[in-house]
Amino acid sequence: MDKKALEEEIRKVAYELYVKSGYVPGRDLENWLEAERIVLAKYGLTPEEMTQESSLSSNFEGKPKSKTRCRKKVKEGATKGKGKCKKKG
Repeated sequence: MDKKALEEEIRKVAYELYVKSGYVPGRDLENWLEAERIVLAKYGLTPEEMTQESSLSSNFEGKPKSKTRCRKKVKEGATKGKGKCKKKG
């Protein structure tokens, strides 16, 4: 089974877990990891095999990676630590 198909199945199972838990917010990582365990077991894969072929947890396409980039310049009259930061995604 290819990486995209595994990710899609994990995504579906994670959503099912979210629904079964009563739509409890803030448990997305727990639901994803449990779904990953369920799907890997279904296909007889181990987490080590998954990591070698593809790191699904770190490459989850449903959650874009974002980086915070802060400007180094501080405007006159501004105190340090209150610089403007932008999220880069």
